[in-house]
Amino acid sequence: MSGEAAGRVRPAFYALRPGGWRDYVTLLHPPYTLWHLSYVALGAALAPRMKWGLLGWTTLAFLLALGVAAHALDEVHGRPLQTRIPGSVLLGLAAASLAAACIIGIVVAAHSTWWLLAFVAFGGLAVVAYNLELLGSAFHSDVWFALLWGAFPAVTAYFASAERLRVEALAAAAFAFLSSLAQRHLSTQVRLVRRRVAGVTGRVTLTDGTGVAVDAELLARAPEQALRLLAVAMPALAAALLLFRAA
Repeated sequence: MSGEAAGRVRPAFYALRPGGWRDYVTLLHPPYTLWHLSYVALGAALAPRMKWGLLGWTTLAFLLALGVAAHALDEVHGRPLQTRIPGSVLLGLAAASLAAACIIGIVVAAHSTWWLLAFVAFGGLAVVAYNLELLGSAFHSDVWFALLWGAFPAVTAYFASAERLRVEALAAAAFAFLSSLAQRHLSTQVRLVRRRVAGVTGRVTLTDGTGVAVDAELLARAPEQALRLLAVAMPALAAALLLFRAA
């Protein structure tokens, strides 16, 4: 990173070169979207009865709501990924994806329990409120991120299958909340360095008298490597649980 001019540093480690189809891939935040879809699999796998078809529909709904709609609204509000996708296209993607996710939720509720509509309504409103930072950014915080992007997918997937909540669902929600909160703390520093820092100068003196130069790469290296590893670890955990239920 230190060898790049500040204006050419990618806004995220997974961001592709701006322009064309690459912008739409970057918009999905692929590693993070897969990470949070893993919580859907976690919740479904812990339910008393494994419903594979329902897991597919639940995963698709969250992919549309969190992977597409939320990220499209986030890009409209400040262009953090520096894509060239027109604002009207982003808004259209967000509206269509969120509507499709809600329709899936309504259909599932009609075939299981109408209580699921409460999850659908909450999720739809939360996506808009969080990503557009409504009500003075009251819902745009680390805690709300961990609740909406971590605990909520796990609990919703469990409830969709079990039609009730038990202690294992709450334990899964706690895991998803805390791991998402850790993600947020790590990514905050990485985003600061990649998107806002123009230059870093300094030196750290070690106990043996030697020194280490401080630059942007040093500040971002450890938290970003942790994010890369966790983005692989969470889907691996979800895959292990699903394989266990399939056995």
